[in-house]
Amino acid sequence: MLVKSQVKYIQSLGQKKFRDEEGSFIAEGVKIINELLFASNTSLIRLFATENWIENNQAVTKDLPPDELILLKESELQRISFLQTTNQVLGIFKKPVFKSADIEKTITLLLDEIQDPGNLGTIIRTADWFNIKKIFCSKDSADAFNPKVVQSTMGSIARVEVVHADLQTILDNHSDMPVYAATLQGENIFETKKISKGFILIGNESKGIKRELLTPSVHQITIPKLGDAESLNAAVAAGIVMSALASG
Repeated sequence: MLVKSQVKYIQSLGQKKFRDEEGSFIAEGVKIINELLFASNTSLIRLFATENWIENNQAVTKDLPPDELILLKESELQRISFLQTTNQVLGIFKKPVFKSADIEKTITLLLDEIQDPGNLGTIIRTADWFNIKKIFCSKDSADAFNPKVVQSTMGSIARVEVVHADLQTILDNHSDMPVYAATLQGENIFETKKISKGFILIGNESKGIKRELLTPSVHQITIPKLGDAESLNAAVAAGIVMSALASG
């Protein structure tokens, strides 16, 4: 049974300010919850679930302390859900803690002002597919722990470290790293050699990459256009670029 304070607390986690203060985030859905429960770098704070989900997941729930598992009716779950279609389970988790990756030896994504939560979540999920374990987002990008972003990652939020930072500072601090920027002008990406390390820079959904980030040392790459569409969705473009460049 829900109490008023629980509803208020869960709703507050829809705001970045409170997520940062609490160091926690909301996840919803059977697949995501099951992945996060077994993730090594995050921990459960509390689960809110329907009787049906609990009965079907007793192997997961049997060892949970009573105060970490709250049985709810579907109507009660609807009150706290951030989704249009309510799932069977909602969880509050601690934000994952990662070991610092050596970005000098790997491929790292730089995302400049990716504002659509769905796009950001899809990019995180795609990076996970290509074994890219770190992403730097500009400070004006969507928050990685926005419930819609978390939902779109389908569990990859626990495996890919996402840091909000000043991208120019990142580039300045790693000036020896090659930078590949997806733009409308540049080398055909399918004629570009695969890489084992470097930055892949993806820009805003409509405005592209900020001009000041495109210094002469940045290698601009382009996905060849065959049809009449004005542009590609940022997440789709990121996926094509990762597929073409990542050497595995």
